[in-house]
Amino acid sequence: MSEIPIDILNRKGVTKLCYLTDEIRNLLNAGLIASVNLIEWLSVDHQLLVKAVLPAEYHADCLAAIGGLNQRTAMKCIPVVGETLYNRGVDINSPLFQELRSHASDSVRCWATYIIGLDEKLSIEDKLKKIKSFAADDNFGVREIAWMAVRKDIDAHLETAIEILSEWVMEESPYVRRFATESTRPRGVWCKHIDKLKEEPQLAICLLEPLKSDPHKYVQDSVANWLNDASKTRPDFVRNICEKWLNETDSKETKYIVKKALRSIN
Repeated sequence: MSEIPIDILNRKGVTKLCYLTDEIRNLLNAGLIASVNLIEWLSVDHQLLVKAVLPAEYHADCLAAIGGLNQRTAMKCIPVVGETLYNRGVDINSPLFQELRSHASDSVRCWATYIIGLDEKLSIEDKLKKIKSFAADDNFGVREIAWMAVRKDIDAHLETAIEILSEWVMEESPYVRRFATESTRPRGVWCKHIDKLKEEPQLAICLLEPLKSDPHKYVQDSVANWLNDASKTRPDFVRNICEKWLNETDSKETKYIVKKALRSIN
């Protein structure tokens, strides 16, 4: 196919699914462009994407896995495609994985994150090292799926994961900084809770403290949501840390985080 027109690559994205043009939908399903917002991301037909992107030898298994789902949403299709590929022998050393991880389609890159998350040969240190590039991805969907793909491992190896992520909160990329808090949220979104952090949120203080005045709203929201999660089980901890931060700084960033963090308590 000819080069994608610049106006398509720089599009804003529709506000309602009914406004999505056939041209954009077809390009998304062919894996030729990335989605630019949640509406587009949710619109991708992963069965068509499988047939467009993957070698024919993987089609039957991936299509059967998707066909067996009770709902064929992106949140359900992405893990099963990643799992099917992994079960078919695709791991981080496979040439196919290398293609997937740098693919033009953000949905395809999402499949790759689950190949990392499912690889039982990888330690938590290795998984976080391999997932980091996805955590820094330009596309919002890849960044969100990246932490979901390794969330189970973070929970299972919590202290080690927190130690590693405590270095990530110092990274230049706000996307990487956000991964550190979003991946460890006690309750999280669309994922299993981390019970230990619900009861002992202080274990992750090394992730929260450096970000209390982070300049990026993307990070601020994650820190605030982390604390709001914790407030459901440990309101005392959240009140104390918010009071401490307000006493230490009068930055507008910290005030924003604190207000959002205390929304359930208040």
